Amino acid sequence: MPLYMDIHKIEGVTAEDLAKAHAADLEVQGQHGVEYLKYWFNESCGKVFCLVHAPTVEAAITVHRESHGLVAEKIIKVDPEIAEGFLGGGEANSAGAVFLSSGTGTQCDPGIRSVLFTDIVGSTELTQRIGDEAAMAPLHVHDTIVRAALAAVGRREVKHTGDGIMASFISAVAAVRCATQIQQVLTRHEHEHEHEHEEYSISVRIGAAAGEPVEQRQDLFGSTVQLAARLCSHAQPGQILVSNVIAELCIGKKGLLFQDLGEAHLKGFDRPIHVHAVQVTN
Repeated sequence: MPLYMDIHKIEGVTAEDLAKAHAADLEVQGQHGVEYLKYWFNESCGKVFCLVHAPTVEAAITVHRESHGLVAEKIIKVDPEIAEGFLGGGEANSAGAVFLSSGTGTQCDPGIRSVLFTDIVGSTELTQRIGDEAAMAPLHVHDTIVRAALAAVGRREVKHTGDGIMASFISAVAAVRCATQIQQVLTRHEHEHEHEHEEYSISVRIGAAAGEPVEQRQDLFGSTVQLAARLCSHAQPGQILVSNVIAELCIGKKGLLFQDLGEAHLKGFDRPIHVHAVQVTN
């Protein structure tokens, strides 16, 4: 059965209200062949994300309408190949709410995570050509620009990968804005310094995916992370590729435009993945 994520914008709702609404869903869902699995509550912006198995979008909507009337603003289909990225993350309590894995068991998880990877194109070949010490210069430029973009949106660097950076965001919009800023600043840097380092140029590919990764020892794991890394590897120099969920979460956000590239075959994934390219303006 297909897996969907629905998104509600609800002002003034409490955790107790959501627990009652989820319980009401469970009483009705069997009549429509639907299974509401768990939900995330972002209290700061009044958003609720529900994960649901349903035969159709209409069936999922019907359960919400009949049980409590809180119909979602948007419903996104989750690719089967990354379903584990939503199902295999944080555990839900008896009321269906997901809690932060690093919390005390009483702190609600505010939402799904968007994982982003950057990668310096041709870094290995560049090191072989100009040497280890000289190759540190473009790496330093990359690190400075990426970390400044992360700081601008208040998100954290998970780790340095040697020729790139892995970062985590609660907001898909923030992840895309950060990626866009990285590419824009890198382009300006190359234009301004093109005569200073003629032996090399700096080009970066970026990939991002959304889900609920597993967190251990301040690092992130799971299919969401793997998909973000594969999207990064699949991207062309200077390109930003994102999963369908991220593109859907950004619909209607000012200045964010996407090109639907259709399905792509990515290493390690048995089925094609729906991919979008972020349109970057300079």
